[in-house]
Amino acid sequence: MPSLRDRWIVFWMARSGLSRSGRVAARLATWAAPPYKAKRFLAQLNEKGYVSPTAQIECRDLRRGLHCYIDDDVVIFDRGDGGHVTLGEGAHLYRGTIVELGQGGSVEIGAGSHIQPNCQFTAFVGSVRIGAGVQVAPACAFYPYQHTFAAGSPIARQPLRTRGDIVIEDNAWLGYGVTVLDGVTIGTGAIVGAGAVVTRDVAPQTVVAGVPARPLGHRSDLAG
Repeated sequence: MPSLRDRWIVFWMARSGLSRSGRVAARLATWAAPPYKAKRFLAQLNEKGYVSPTAQIECRDLRRGLHCYIDDDVVIFDRGDGGHVTLGEGAHLYRGTIVELGQGGSVEIGAGSHIQPNCQFTAFVGSVRIGAGVQVAPACAFYPYQHTFAAGSPIARQPLRTRGDIVIEDNAWLGYGVTVLDGVTIGTGAIVGAGAVVTRDVAPQTVVAGVPARPLGHRSDLAG
């Protein structure tokens, strides 16, 4: 027979959501749940998933697949002229991650992808599209735009430009502190080493590292 604690969690998770009452229900469910990643199971108790009561969400077009997990202190912010944020089924955003939209930019995160703590998605002008099963380590940053810097005008007043969207294909893996710049596609199953700055496309199944990132070889050649 389920414990009183388990019944409490199930009762309140069934009532959780993004409405004011839904956020209160999530807070009550969280009160009885274990900390940090041990509470990921909460997302399975409601088709709408789990949104931490401390997450800050101000987004006109947030599209959530089934059983998504949005952890403590995640920020999803549309400054008013952004596009959409789409989370595929079972996508996880861990604590401290910031998703910010502006000037038509959007962010899409595919099914089963995990974004570890303190990552930054700043989707201005261009967009960020992440496939399914992607693993993104903590403190990664995605910038699908560049500042212009012509002389004679402050940087803050100059327009942004982009070489194109950032695309991370299925089952790629990004190590700690990777920065991905505009116009870059990271291919299926590719691996990016910690601290790399990715300025050019990465072929599928390729391992890259460095600043700027350069190929180290194909996964099949480097394994073992």
